[in-house]
Amino acid sequence: MQRLIAGLITLALVCFAVPAAAKNTIENIRMWPSPDRTRVVFDMSQEPDFSYFQLNQSHPFRLVIDLPATELTFNLEGFETNSLLVKKIRTSTPKTSGSTRLVVELDQVVEPKINVVGPSGDRGHRLVVDLPGTSVKRDATALSADDLQERKVTVAIDAGHGGEDPGSVGPRGTYEKDVVLRVARALANMINADPTMQAYLIRSDDYYVDLNERPRKAERVNADLFVSIHADAFVTPQPRGASIWVLSNRRASTEMGRLLENKERLSDVLAGVEPAVNDKAFLNQTLVSMKMDHAMLSGYEAATEVLSELKRITKMHKTKPQHASLAVLTSTAMPSMLVETGFISNPTEEQLLLSNQHQQKLARAIYQGVRSYFMRRPPDGTLFATNRASRHVVKSGESLSILANRYNTSVSAIKARNKLDSSVIRIGQVLEIPTPE
Repeated sequence: MQRLIAGLITLALVCFAVPAAAKNTIENIRMWPSPDRTRVVFDMSQEPDFSYFQLNQSHPFRLVIDLPATELTFNLEGFETNSLLVKKIRTSTPKTSGSTRLVVELDQVVEPKINVVGPSGDRGHRLVVDLPGTSVKRDATALSADDLQERKVTVAIDAGHGGEDPGSVGPRGTYEKDVVLRVARALANMINADPTMQAYLIRSDDYYVDLNERPRKAERVNADLFVSIHADAFVTPQPRGASIWVLSNRRASTEMGRLLENKERLSDVLAGVEPAVNDKAFLNQTLVSMKMDHAMLSGYEAATEVLSELKRITKMHKTKPQHASLAVLTSTAMPSMLVETGFISNPTEEQLLLSNQHQQKLARAIYQGVRSYFMRRPPDGTLFATNRASRHVVKSGESLSILANRYNTSVSAIKARNKLDSSVIRIGQVLEIPTPE
C-alpha cells in the first residue's frame, strides 16, 4: 500500500510540475559583406532575447551581444570572416550560467543596428546584425561614384536578390541570385568595352541591397538608365520565356504581375528589412509629377528596344513590355526596366540560364537594345548627343563582324557607310558606325 501511495504522489508531481523554460539555441551564423556594410545573421531555434554593449576604447573594437538562456551549438572554430570590417566572432564568459556572450571584433567603430526577425519562407527565427562600414573591395567591373567619367552614358545594372535572399529556386536547386549576377557582370563588361558607355553594378557580389536603396544608388552616380535583371518563376513548370517590366501607376492587371509584386516585397522580408508603413505612399506622391511621367515613358521606349533584341535569341513570354508597381523602378531621375531573363521554374530554361553561352547571349541582347535606345534618344551632353558615338577607332583583334555585332548593325552597312571595297581593316583606322535602323 505504501508503494502505491508513493507512486501516486510521484505521478502527481510529474503531471503538475511547472515545465522549465525552453532553452534557445544558436544553430548557425552567416555573414554577408557588401561594399558599405556587413550583415551578420544568427539563426535561432526560437525568438531571441538579447542585449548588447560596445567597447570602443582600443582596437579591435568590440560589439558584445548577450543572449540569456541560449546555447551555442554552431562551431565558431571553423567560421572564417570574409569582411574587411569584421575581424573575428568569438565567445566570452556570459553574465549568467546557461547563457551565451558573443563578441564581434571590428576594424572600426560602428553604430550597429540589431533586429529580431521572425520566420519567413524557409528561414526560422533570426537575430540580424547590420554593421555599416567598408566591408569589401568592389569588383573591377563595378565603377564607384568617384570612378565614373563625365558624359559617357552611365547604365546602372541591378542583379536581383542576393545574400540571404536567393530569389526563385529552380527544380535542380539553381538560385536566381547566382544566375542574374553572372548576366549582370557580362553586361557590365560589354558596356565598359564600349567607348561611349560605362556600367555601375548595384551589387557586384553575393550580398543583399535593400529594394528602395537600389535606385537610390543609381541616382547617386547620375545614371542615365537603370536595368534590373531577374529570372522569373511560376507555381507550375510549364511557363517559359523572357519578358520586360516597366513601372505603372496602377496595380498590375495580370496574375504574373501580381506575383512579381508580391515576390519583390518578400525579398525584403527574407533579408530582414522592416516593411515601410503604407508602402504605396511613394506612388501617390511621385507619380503625379511630370518627371515621373517622363521616366515612365522613356523606360517603356528603352524596354521596347531591349525586347526587340531578346526576341532574336530567346523565346518570349510577353511580346510587349508589361506594367507592375515595383519599388526598384520608382526613380524619377532616369528610365528604368526589369528584365526577366526566363523562367527558372521551367526545367529546360533553368538549364539554359545555367549555360555561360546563353548568359552571354542575354547580356549581348540587353546591351544592343540599350545602345539602340541611346542612339535614338541621346542624353544631352553625352558622346551619343555629340555624334562621337558614331565613330570607332579600330583596335587589335577587331573585325567588321565583331564591330557589327557590338553596334547592332551589319558588315555591309559599315562597308557602305565607309565606302570600303573589302572587309580588311587596320589598327587605328577610324570608322563611322551607322545608326541601327
